[in-house]
Amino acid sequence: MSRPEERGRIVVGVDGSPEALEAVRWAAAEAVRRGASLHLITSVEWLDRPAIGLPAPEHSVADKLFELAGKDLDDAASAAKEIAPEVRVNRQTVVGFPVPVLTAESRHAGLLVVGGSGRGRFSSLLAGSVAVGVATHAACPVVVVRGEDHGDSAPVVLGVDGGRSGEATVAFAFEAAAARRVPVIAVHTWGFPPGDARTAPIWGEISDDAERELAESLAGWTEKFPDVAVRRIVSHSVAAHRLVELSQEAQLVVVGSRGHGQLVGLVLGSVSNAVVHRAACPVAVVRPART
Repeated sequence: MSRPEERGRIVVGVDGSPEALEAVRWAAAEAVRRGASLHLITSVEWLDRPAIGLPAPEHSVADKLFELAGKDLDDAASAAKEIAPEVRVNRQTVVGFPVPVLTAESRHAGLLVVGGSGRGRFSSLLAGSVAVGVATHAACPVVVVRGEDHGDSAPVVLGVDGGRSGEATVAFAFEAAAARRVPVIAVHTWGFPPGDARTAPIWGEISDDAERELAESLAGWTEKFPDVAVRRIVSHSVAAHRLVELSQEAQLVVVGSRGHGQLVGLVLGSVSNAVVHRAACPVAVVRPART
C-alpha cells in the first residue's frame, strides 16, 4: 500500500514531444485539483561503450542525449508552471528503457500520466506501445493524454464491466467527477449474444441482468457523492465502440484493466487497449489492487 505522500505525487513521462507537453499540462491541472506534487521523468536509453583500442570522443553521444533530456525537462517544467505556478515540480533523468523506468516510478505515485504518442527522442518514451505498456504494468492508475479538450463542463465517462477492477475504477471516476463538478456517464454493454435472430426473445432478460449489474456496481457511490449526477447507459453494443463514441463529448474516460487466462496482469484488456488507442479525450486506466 502506498504512503500518503506517495498518493499525493503525480509522475509524468517526458520525451520532448508536443504530446508529452500536453500530458504535463493535463497533469499540472490535476495536481491542483489533488493538492499533489509533479515529478517529471525522462529516460536515456544510450550507454557509451567505446571500442577497445579506439580513443574516446571528446563529446559522447550519451552526453548529448543527457543534454537533450535536460532541455526536455526544462520545457516540461515551464509548461507545468504556466498552468499551475503553485505546484511543486521535481525533475529526474534516468538511464533505462521507458516502460520499466515509468513502471518503477509508479510504485511510489498516486497517478502516472503519459502522452498517447510521442515524436521526441527516438519516438520512444511516449510511443503508443509504451503508453499501453505502462498502463498494463503500472502499480497505480495511468492517464493517457490524447484527443481534444472538450471543456471543463464535459462529463466523465465510466466503463463498468463488473470485474475485479470494478470498484477501483468506479471510485476513480466518481472522485474525478466530484473534483471537476461534472456528471458521470456510467456505461455497461452486454455485447452480442451467441446465436442468430432466434435468440432475440431472451435479449430482454439479458438487458435486465445488465441493468441490475450496473446498479450493483454503482451502489453506494451515488450516496457517497450526492453532488455527482449520474446518467446510466445499458447498451447492446461492443463496449469499446460505445466508449469511444461517448469520448467525443467527454473530458475523461475511465476504464478498468484486466488480462485473460494465464496472462492476467501481463496484457491490457481488449476494451482498455482499444479505448487508449482511439478515444477522443484522455483515458484513465485503473488496474485492480494486487493481492
